[in-house]
Amino acid sequence: MSFERAVRERRSVRGFKPDPVPEATLRHCLELAQWAPSNCNVQPWRVYMVSGEARDRISKRMVESFYAGEFDTPDHPVEVFHDEYRTLQIECAVELYGHMGVARKDIAARMAATARNYQLFDAPHVAIVCMDKKFGVGTALTVGMWMQTLLLAFEERGVQTCAMAALRGFPDLLRSELDIPDNHTVLCGIAIGFGDDSVPANKTFVGRKPLDNNVFWR
Repeated sequence: MSFERAVRERRSVRGFKPDPVPEATLRHCLELAQWAPSNCNVQPWRVYMVSGEARDRISKRMVESFYAGEFDTPDHPVEVFHDEYRTLQIECAVELYGHMGVARKDIAARMAATARNYQLFDAPHVAIVCMDKKFGVGTALTVGMWMQTLLLAFEERGVQTCAMAALRGFPDLLRSELDIPDNHTVLCGIAIGFGDDSVPANKTFVGRKPLDNNVFWR
């Protein structure tokens, strides 16, 4: 797969087959991502790869806590989108929920759709992405570059992913269950596996705005 094809075809997959990804493939992609750009070469990403019983345990606890309305205090404020950013967020949700058959006023169905995040979309693996709490947005940018490198590495090898900000709602749960040190802040999760084309949500494919919406020439 060419680099351009990997970039254009990569998307967030929200339904996975139960088949695990071979450990050799997981390790190869993670080792490739180690070469992502890094400010001052500090390599700040700290990643906890979770599979099997540990994966099932954290998923079960998050789902139960979600339906009980019991969330941890996020390590970082949750963004609220405004103006054109809110418009794009709504357009994405309409596309996704439309394929899932979830009506805007169907509260139960919307709850079930949100719970899919905590079910990890049935992915057999999840990466919990962290960094030291002392770091700020500048270093978080470096972690973002690592994530993009990892997502494209998986895409090139026929493995699908979904980055999940929703997991920031349970930082204390994840730290306690996975022995994550207290000085590691939870940034997000990444569901990893082989996409299931029979899942309606996976028919979702949102486009991008024209270049000049984001890039300003001077």
